[in-house]
Amino acid sequence: MTQRQFYDWQTLGGAKDVSRLVAALEEREISWCMIGGLAVNHWAQEPMATADVDLVIVSEKIEEAADTLKSLGFTESRFKWSINFKGESKVSIQISTEEIYLDFPERSIGTTVHGILMRVASLEDTLKGKIAAYVEPARRPSKRQKDLADISRLLEAHPGIKDLIPQPIYDRLEK
Repeated sequence: MTQRQFYDWQTLGGAKDVSRLVAALEEREISWCMIGGLAVNHWAQEPMATADVDLVIVSEKIEEAADTLKSLGFTESRFKWSINFKGESKVSIQISTEEIYLDFPERSIGTTVHGILMRVASLEDTLKGKIAAYVEPARRPSKRQKDLADISRLLEAHPGIKDLIPQPIYDRLEK
């Protein structure tokens, strides 16, 4: 079974939804990148299946991207800090509109995650995003624990980023 087939199996067809998302953004030359779990999966040693697809789009193209996804049959839900989409699979697509992420696309790289060609945030930006999520007090404790685990996965694969991790978070990783 290929990585793409495994991801598709885990998400009940998510590879198709993610591929349609990527193709639409690339076709329209919209600057974007994956953040969150998919970016961590690229930078970590071992990928983990995730049905959450978090991405960021340059601010001036967010509405164009939203209209494009709706035209492809994705359903939309708007929230204070994101625009969420649902396609035909278990995959939940979340376009973050938070200020911290808006410049990530300019430093993103092209790569393959779960057998799907995409753009992901740089290592430093991926870490920055995970740290920001971890320290968010309103975030559910279970999500914060996953963020901490993701920071740990990034550190294991890239020990050189240790100095980018705030000491209190690093101390938690060492426990």
